[in-house]
Amino acid sequence: MPNIYRKIINLSINGWSWLLDYLYVAYWQIHDFFIHENAAQYLTPASKLTETPIILIPGIYENWQFMKPVAEVLYKAGHPIYIIDDLNFNTGDIEKMSELVDAFLNKSHITDCIIVAHSKGGLIGKYILANLNTHRKVKGMVALNTPFSGSLYAYLMPLKSTSIFKPNSPILGQLAANTEINKTIVSIYGLFDPHIPKGSFLQGAQNLRLSTRGHFRIMNNSSVHNAVLTAIKNMKERQL
Repeated sequence: MPNIYRKIINLSINGWSWLLDYLYVAYWQIHDFFIHENAAQYLTPASKLTETPIILIPGIYENWQFMKPVAEVLYKAGHPIYIIDDLNFNTGDIEKMSELVDAFLNKSHITDCIIVAHSKGGLIGKYILANLNTHRKVKGMVALNTPFSGSLYAYLMPLKSTSIFKPNSPILGQLAANTEINKTIVSIYGLFDPHIPKGSFLQGAQNLRLSTRGHFRIMNNSSVHNAVLTAIKNMKERQL
């Protein structure tokens, strides 16, 4: 097949993936508007939740329900799932959001947990691992489609809440400088991410590039679910 046709087919697939991505967003926005679910459902029955506690951190403009498909899989595998309501739609700066998560961990006396995060949530998770984890409350993190190196599209959005994603932003530079903790992170991403054109590769981390496409709807993908479960299992076994 001529190269030009491959490019056209690839662009068509990516365009379709982009559309499906926003349909996923629309579904959960509408779902949240009409149905306010109680996240405490993922803490019962406590007698069956014997696996490592999971701290769920969604991305910017997302509430926890965007990650519900992931939460469901982890809960069924025996992991208690903790959601930080104070994050709201996660529009604050990285430092502030990280402090809210840390305060929740301290208040709830949660230790030996693993963060599972999406997009901006992964930046928050890395900040916590680098700066707020002196007592090793958090074992590590599984990050889904996280812009560790930022996104060029952030230059097109004149919003304070998205300025942190600019590749030259101070917070990204600060996080990039701390490479020691990257070994405690598993970064999962796909072939095409419409929001992070350069992908989510993180030097020194375990990087898993799957055959998925999209930024949001990967959270409803079985191959992503299996990768998250395997990453958590391996992370737990390495630290036994």
